Amino acid sequence: MSASLNNDPCFLPVSVLAKHFGSGRLSPVDVMDAFLARIAKYDEKLHAYSDVYRDEARLAAEAADKAIRSGHPVGAFHGVPIALKDLIELNGRITTGGSAHFRNRRSQATATLARRLIANGVIILGKTHTVEFAYSGWGTNQHMGAPWNPWDNLTARTPGGSSSGSGVAVAAGLAPWAVGTDTGGSVRLPASFCGLTGLKPTIGRISTAGIIPLSQTLDTPGPLARSVLDVALLYNLMRGSDPLDQSAGIVPAKDPLPMLRRGVLGLRLGRMPLCEREGATADVLEAYDRSLQVLTQLGAEIVDVELPFRFEDCFPVHMTIVNSEAYANFHEVVDDETTLLDESVRIGIRRGRDISARQYLSARTQQGELQRAMAHALRDLDALLTPTTETAAIPITGVDKDKPPSRFTRFANTLGLCALALPNGATSAGLPLSLQIVCKGYDEALALRVGYAFQEATEWHLRVPELRSAER
Repeated sequence: MSASLNNDPCFLPVSVLAKHFGSGRLSPVDVMDAFLARIAKYDEKLHAYSDVYRDEARLAAEAADKAIRSGHPVGAFHGVPIALKDLIELNGRITTGGSAHFRNRRSQATATLARRLIANGVIILGKTHTVEFAYSGWGTNQHMGAPWNPWDNLTARTPGGSSSGSGVAVAAGLAPWAVGTDTGGSVRLPASFCGLTGLKPTIGRISTAGIIPLSQTLDTPGPLARSVLDVALLYNLMRGSDPLDQSAGIVPAKDPLPMLRRGVLGLRLGRMPLCEREGATADVLEAYDRSLQVLTQLGAEIVDVELPFRFEDCFPVHMTIVNSEAYANFHEVVDDETTLLDESVRIGIRRGRDISARQYLSARTQQGELQRAMAHALRDLDALLTPTTETAAIPITGVDKDKPPSRFTRFANTLGLCALALPNGATSAGLPLSLQIVCKGYDEALALRVGYAFQEATEWHLRVPELRSAER
């Protein structure tokens, strides 16, 4: 079911790829060819990409190779490929938002985060599939198709959503890292189900300008990669203020890299309440408990914490905000019965039609009250630790869209927290399990620090799936 990382360039950490490009040990052209070959071999089944920019990406790799060899790289990651979720605008490119209705929709501008990546020499390899309008956590898509979780060659399992294609692309070695967006767990859920590391930054850390919105109040872009280090590097490239997004850069962000190697000695990390263990599978809880033991051995103090409410208590407030804003964004599409939409998405977003302005503003007030209550409960902790999902990836045929997989993730969005998901175990069938490190708003560097210490002491993030090409 799994193999260890080897010298295949498609599974080398981005930090290593970049060093090899600079030293001349590897060529951006050869690495790009390797990724394009894997995509050609495996993506017909995996369905990670909605569009692959083969010719343009290879030309960019040739240009990067010449620039590096001539001593003129434009950044430390010049020549490194990346995959972008198909909500992120690229001028002149098709951006569907995961909707068949928008199959021919061409972007009129380029998202700020994409411009920053390109300015640093990163090469856009293609766009990845997403749940329609990012409105679900399982990773399914009725009309555009669901990406195939690469950890099971025989059974189509949930890849996690809504950044489903981004998760599958990185897990399968079809991209070294990728960008997703997270409104209720949409970076962390694919990280969990696909065995990756994913960061949900605090709102405003990374500009959302040029990204098709689901909920302007709660959306945030985030990086997906195989290691905490690579996630930190990608986060660094994308973060910062932006005149096109008034929320971006309000609180200056520190470079997380100097803090990564400080370890967890003396940190106070919260164990979730016993009541929150209900509903999680035995293997999820066993992996969670082992993770706490690892962090204890590394010098952290694990503290039992009493929370002012259950994680699920945030859901009504969260969904009132999301449905109101999603309906404002997509009302013309969901109200037109002739449009080709996933019916569960149409029904869900349409709920926003019946939410009054008073109810919406009341939800925003309640959101602030919940945030203050949780901040008080976590005031003496450095982080709160939970599983990322209640189960490992399940068969897509078993998905109940009325029961989302986001019980452990959604509260972080509602409460303005940041959170990191990373692999912490596997089921007997080899399916990945995941730990979530939740920190106060704007404490991304601390979440990454805890995650880095965990990955230095474990090898779960080094596992990769063994793929079979071919028929679905």
